[in-house]
Amino acid sequence: MAAAKKAESGQVAPASKDRSNKKAVNESELLTVPDGWKEPAFTREDNPRGLLEESSFATLFPKYREAYLKECWPLVQKALNEHHVNATLDLIEGSITVTTSKKTFDPYVIIRARDLIKLLARSVPFEQAVRILQDDTACDIIKVGSLVRNRERFIKRRQRLIGPKGSTLKALELLTNCYIMVQGNTVSALGPFNGLKEVRKVVLDTMKNIHPIYNIKTLMIKRELSKDPELRTQSWERFLPQFKHKNLNKRKEPKKKNVKKEYTPFPPPQPESQVDKELASGEYFLKESQKKRKRVEEIKAKQAEAINRRQEERNKAFIPPKEKLVVKPKKASNETKIDIEAIKEKVKKAKKKKLGALPVEEVKLKIAAGEKKKKKKK
Repeated sequence: MAAAKKAESGQVAPASKDRSNKKAVNESELLTVPDGWKEPAFTREDNPRGLLEESSFATLFPKYREAYLKECWPLVQKALNEHHVNATLDLIEGSITVTTSKKTFDPYVIIRARDLIKLLARSVPFEQAVRILQDDTACDIIKVGSLVRNRERFIKRRQRLIGPKGSTLKALELLTNCYIMVQGNTVSALGPFNGLKEVRKVVLDTMKNIHPIYNIKTLMIKRELSKDPELRTQSWERFLPQFKHKNLNKRKEPKKKNVKKEYTPFPPPQPESQVDKELASGEYFLKESQKKRKRVEEIKAKQAEAINRRQEERNKAFIPPKEKLVVKPKKASNETKIDIEAIKEKVKKAKKKKLGALPVEEVKLKIAAGEKKKKKKK
């Protein structure tokens, strides 16, 4: 009864509180991956009988990769033989083939071998490509050639991804812990799964004309936030910067705008002919000599107007400029009278006073006079 009353009043028993806290803790523990946790390796004991059928993958490589593949091919075979996978290099066809053998026990190793030969064909060096055979490493080959129609624009955006002297690509590699190789129409990335996801996003955004510096800034903030264990279960939206797209290149408006007239079902009125205009002005009924005289008078009137205009422009040079008004000096007020005699006396006193150090001759004379006085006293 007491428990029911407590429930009615809104109070919760301490036992129920502990259960809810335990559930919340368990859920948070399940969502977070422990630090340093690694998936156990797949061994022969997990699949002692091997594979039932043979699987194979082949890929073509460009002509310029032939020399490099010849050099590193023994190392490729050695790395694949450790996982019991056979590899063949066909220089005539320009292809690489990987196949499983009877000793192969890992069913997924053929997929990793396929990715290895793909990376080698896409100009990734062997030292980096061989890392794909590890369990915690994956690869992603992003095709960017068809994302931008204009070839010149595509080259500019691809160069923007690389950055000056490869600085943008290097920053991206450090933040995502991935190796990135930009070659032709593809971007090859090699590293952990979370890093590959970020690399794909940055590459696709760059091809959509979003500068990679914005994504790099976001990744740097995420990296700092991940160090704080309290923020792992919280949303990071409030910390991440929000970049707004600014369209700076506004479309220029034309000087002459063609304004559409309102639609009317009636056709426009017939334009007046020269005869109609002459009839309206009464010129039609004049004689030829009168018409000629009228034309001459019109021409003379126009000429006279032009002459007057020219004359006015010439006379502008002879028009004197407006002079400024001369301000008369104000007379000194007779209220304060100056005592001239007192000033003269002050000047005389100042002349008598000797300013500065005495000359050398006067100093010698004074010294000699002082010595004479001393002798007389003796």
